[in-house]
Amino acid sequence: MFDTVPVAMLPDSAPLATETLVVERDVVIGIRLETAVTSATARVEDRLVARVTRDVRVGDFTAIPAGATLEGTVTLVEPGGKFRDRARIGVRFTSVVIDGVARLPIETETIFRDGKPPAGEATSKIGASAVVGTILGAVIGGKKGAAIGGTAGAAGGTAAVMAGGRNDAVIAEGTALTVRLSEPLSVTITTEP
Repeated sequence: MFDTVPVAMLPDSAPLATETLVVERDVVIGIRLETAVTSATARVEDRLVARVTRDVRVGDFTAIPAGATLEGTVTLVEPGGKFRDRARIGVRFTSVVIDGVARLPIETETIFRDGKPPAGEATSKIGASAVVGTILGAVIGGKKGAAIGGTAGAAGGTAAVMAGGRNDAVIAEGTALTVRLSEPLSVTITTEP
């Protein structure tokens, strides 16, 4: 038989002391992306995850420890064009998960990444094809052949650009980034009594 002690006679346990920390607006948080994002496949509202890479401190206390998870979404996907427009992607984080339990809403500025500009690449492909066509046309048919060859070469270069892919905007898995808070964040932590 076990001895039981009435609850009223148990010694009071010391209450946990808490401290509310405010991580100010514009604080920068270092993160590492755990979800690859590319303008070729991403859709607006796709979910993404990152890990905090260094403690975010307020005074003597850690408000957001390294290893905490940031969760967010894709906010912008622009596939870009083959001749002029760059591809562009935007991501923003909306919550932080601390110690795998406490989920707090956060607001961060959007991170944008652009693909390489296609204009220079397209121009060089078309120009190179025109030059090659002009040389071949001149060899085969003189001045008239050069004009025809140049036009045909440029058309072939344009077709090559059209058949090629876009320069996608990409944020690879494992990319180190920083995000800036656009609103303050309140975090309640337990401290020693």
